[in-house]
Amino acid sequence: MTTLRIENLNVSFSTEAGPLHALKNVSFDVPENRIVGIVGESGCGKSTLINAILGLLADNGSIDSGSILFEGQDELTTLPPSRMRDLRGPRIATVFQDPMGALNPVISVGKQMLNIQYRSPLSKDEKLSRAVEMLELVRIPDARAALARYPHQFSGGMKQRIAIAMALMMEPALLIADEPTTALDATLEVTTIELLKDLQQKIGCSVMFISHHLGVIAELCDDVVVMYAGEVVERGTVRQIFQDPRHPYTARLLECDPARQSERTRHLPTIPGEIPDLRARPAGCIFANRCDRVSDACSAPPPDKDIGEGHVARCFVADTPAETGVTA
Repeated sequence: MTTLRIENLNVSFSTEAGPLHALKNVSFDVPENRIVGIVGESGCGKSTLINAILGLLADNGSIDSGSILFEGQDELTTLPPSRMRDLRGPRIATVFQDPMGALNPVISVGKQMLNIQYRSPLSKDEKLSRAVEMLELVRIPDARAALARYPHQFSGGMKQRIAIAMALMMEPALLIADEPTTALDATLEVTTIELLKDLQQKIGCSVMFISHHLGVIAELCDDVVVMYAGEVVERGTVRQIFQDPRHPYTARLLECDPARQSERTRHLPTIPGEIPDLRARPAGCIFANRCDRVSDACSAPPPDKDIGEGHVARCFVADTPAETGVTA
């Protein structure tokens, strides 16, 4: 079963310089009980995608076409606001990058965890017990006493774990984790990854995990969606994407991972060129101006080529393995 299915999603924002096409024909699935990683450069459309799913686009944003099907029945692009509010929290939960942005600094953690259960028919004591249980699941020491403390009394790693506990409080079908490890040091990052994987297995939810960190994606996720300039350029399993990238952008992105540098250097590898202006998208391949495999065919929109076993790349040369090598 598929928890979330996105098909040909197109999102634009009105600006003084004209409409900005933030997402173009985005399609992928988040299967039941699997973790799908969304990866790409800043500005690739990850945040816009999250807001479109949650129905939280800015006032100047609109879904022009496409569908977002949740649990096979709810078409999120057409649901009224009241129905979306019913889904957010109990069925679709979110963990944000900055835990201080998710936790109210002047309200105790216990009260916040009670408030988030306002739809639950449980009694107050049962809700408190549930809060303690969730804090214990995310390994907060002396969980019952922690309910009386305020966010500033916890470390950054603990605050992030509390945010995860609050997101999973209602055992949602889909958890959206928006770069939850970015503000953490390397040790806490590893701990958070292990925690998320453990909780996902216990609760049985699907996870959409957004990150810039390729190592985190490789360690945590089952499937990967690679985005560039608002388009899904490649998707497949972690093994397919990391061991056999078929889109030139994916190959360049992997080569730019600092963890892959075997020798000390003063210059980290980069992808030459710049992301095109999304107010004037090129008629052909969106990556053509930065690609070393560009050809005359790239002046037309590339097809989504099925390499096999669910591995798909939006490129004319996807039939052959992508070349590696970037400029330093």
